[in-house]
Amino acid sequence: MTDRAEWQPLRDELQRWVEAGRKATLWFRDDDAIEPTAALDQLLTLSDRYAVPMALAVIPGPTGELLAERLARQEAVTVTVHGWTHRNYAPDEAKKQELGLHRPQAIVLYELRQGFDKLRELYPRQFAPMLVPPWNRIDKALLPELAPFGYRAVSVYGLAKPRPIALVNTHVDIMDWHGTYGGRPHGELVEVLVGELKNRFDGNDEPIGILTHHLVHDALAWDFVDTLFQETAGHAAIDWRPVGDFMA
Repeated sequence: MTDRAEWQPLRDELQRWVEAGRKATLWFRDDDAIEPTAALDQLLTLSDRYAVPMALAVIPGPTGELLAERLARQEAVTVTVHGWTHRNYAPDEAKKQELGLHRPQAIVLYELRQGFDKLRELYPRQFAPMLVPPWNRIDKALLPELAPFGYRAVSVYGLAKPRPIALVNTHVDIMDWHGTYGGRPHGELVEVLVGELKNRFDGNDEPIGILTHHLVHDALAWDFVDTLFQETAGHAAIDWRPVGDFMA
């Protein structure tokens, strides 16, 4: 645990949960893994040090045996499908999207089936049948078509809404995508996380998802992940869970 003042609101909120005899459920998702890198090693070291399970959203098209060999010795890592190539097919004026209807639906679904089959073969022990759409965007017309391929859940961003497939979403994105393109200030992220915890305390039982992108982390982002784990791993009010626990 640290003594930095910007983390005090989280400590106070967690103490409220302890006094109520309750636990909040958190899970961790990191996007864009393709191959072994120093940044990935840094992330996996944090997972090992604090015994926090992680879901890695792996881009199936360009990945291969090198990443599978690196992850094989990670007991607390789950692999999920992150699109196919993480390529944007939306027009310039639209938000980036790989899994939209800018191409024939049959092609998009074929790639999603390819990605599922490839990662299931590469990771027979660690694979989870969940789709993480690149940029957290997928056309809703595709959702009913996923289950026949074996997908049991989709993970995007924000509070989950009723959909034809289970949603296991993230809620706290640590990156400042519209500003510095580095980590967001700790005080700002703590405020978001505390807000999610208050929402859960009031009755929403949706697990809280933390979202990271190891390949673009700066020192501020890495420090947030490390400090978050210091503050929460092993805490009486927090239950870090692997994503597979949320797929019935």
